[in-house]
Amino acid sequence: MAEVLSQGEIDSLLEALSTGKVQVQEMEEPVERTPVRRYDFRRPNKFSKIHLRTLQMVHDGLGRLLTSALSDTLRQPVYIRVASMEQYTFEEFVTSVPTPTLLTVFTLPPLVGAAIMETNPLFLFPLLDILFGGTGEMPRRTREFTELELSVIRRLSERILEHYGTAWRDVIEVKPRVESLESNPQLYQVVSPNEIVAVITFTTVIGPHKGVINLCLPFVLIDPVIARLQESQNAFDGMGQAQSAEERESLRRWLGLSEVELSVVVGSARISIYDYLNLQVDDVLTLGRRVDEDMDLLVGGLVKYKVQAGTIGRRLAAQVTSLAAEDDADV
Repeated sequence: MAEVLSQGEIDSLLEALSTGKVQVQEMEEPVERTPVRRYDFRRPNKFSKIHLRTLQMVHDGLGRLLTSALSDTLRQPVYIRVASMEQYTFEEFVTSVPTPTLLTVFTLPPLVGAAIMETNPLFLFPLLDILFGGTGEMPRRTREFTELELSVIRRLSERILEHYGTAWRDVIEVKPRVESLESNPQLYQVVSPNEIVAVITFTTVIGPHKGVINLCLPFVLIDPVIARLQESQNAFDGMGQAQSAEERESLRRWLGLSEVELSVVVGSARISIYDYLNLQVDDVLTLGRRVDEDMDLLVGGLVKYKVQAGTIGRRLAAQVTSLAAEDDADV
């Protein structure tokens, strides 16, 4: 609070101003203003940057697990990566979800509460088409899922959530469980509309089709392990600093002993079911690749190199000629 002047001090000050002994500019002291920052009480930021970074690492691991698992299941390259991670209110998440879509409501025991996985039709329809024996095409128009498709999607969601439990293992042991499948986001409220949720968005690529997977994790669900998220972040940050040269060399040596599966694709051909059923010994199939054209070398089911066929002694061999281009990885 400012000091209160007496009447005598006020008279002396007025006299000094009238005689010019004190300039008005000398009395005006600059006022330091505190920067104003907007804060929306209806949408508080409950997840700190450290929490979001740790969640990003957890879900980066999930993306790698799903990429490998779905590529092996579908026998063709699938790419799943984290695109963004933000916090919203649950109402904002619900209104941003397009329709039609599919919501998988799941729980993460021993954590209390439910979360949502939203799978875009651009991700599900090509995947279902491949599982049913197709080539991964989208329907001519977006439609509702059939009962048979929903049954397959439920089993697929259960497999995805198994990998989700693996991704969380460094923070907490959880056992994800599918509770229900919903097609209308407005009909299912896992938390109150104003509750803060973390929304993790994955981009998916299956052939020429790009889709989206959204994971909605309410703060009340993650709240019991918030401290562990920070501890995990500190552990990850200190891991690189604490490693000695000897530890790095040991890690490099053990990684070098890991085995990976290599396979060379000579070519491919498309034939009818009738021709397939009538194949005989000595029949010849024309492959879609020239004799002088490089073949594909797959590492763990993904195209990584271009090679030429050859022999070493009496054994068949392949000589690496170049790295595969990014477009070749989608073949």
